[in-house]
Amino acid sequence: MAAERYIQSAQVKAVHVPFKGGPEALTEVMTGRVDFMFGALPSTIPLIRDGRLMPLAVSTSKRISALPDVPTTEEAGYPDSHYNVWLGLLAPAKTPKPIIEKLRREAEKAMAIPAVQAKLKQLGMEPLTLETAKFDAQIRDEIKANARIIAAAGIAKN
Repeated sequence: MAAERYIQSAQVKAVHVPFKGGPEALTEVMTGRVDFMFGALPSTIPLIRDGRLMPLAVSTSKRISALPDVPTTEEAGYPDSHYNVWLGLLAPAKTPKPIIEKLRREAEKAMAIPAVQAKLKQLGMEPLTLETAKFDAQIRDEIKANARIIAAAGIAKN
């Protein structure tokens, strides 16, 4: 989705090359058989630090602390091209609210531990904790945004 959003903003043509996973795609980029990819930071940062990959831009809405000199796609001149990737803690829909809130509070405590923050930062990840209602709204908004990207790209389900 990050690549598709960038492609739409940059108004370039690109061929999607499906891979079974990130390592296979990274290998193809490093060998030059594939021109570019949008990859997960935890798997790309070590390759960037080793000099095997050159970061051109990050798809996030703001620069990331692990790669402070790398511009965002929007800073690189592609408006409305940001695509924030996130991880979240989810539970079954019928989980009682007190349990949901306890899980959220405990996750928030874990994210506040300096060693956890340092490890996440090393991996290019920046913790963000949201109240349950805000997280729910973020997911709903992202579903709508992704639907627009999919429609604009003419992607059809199999």
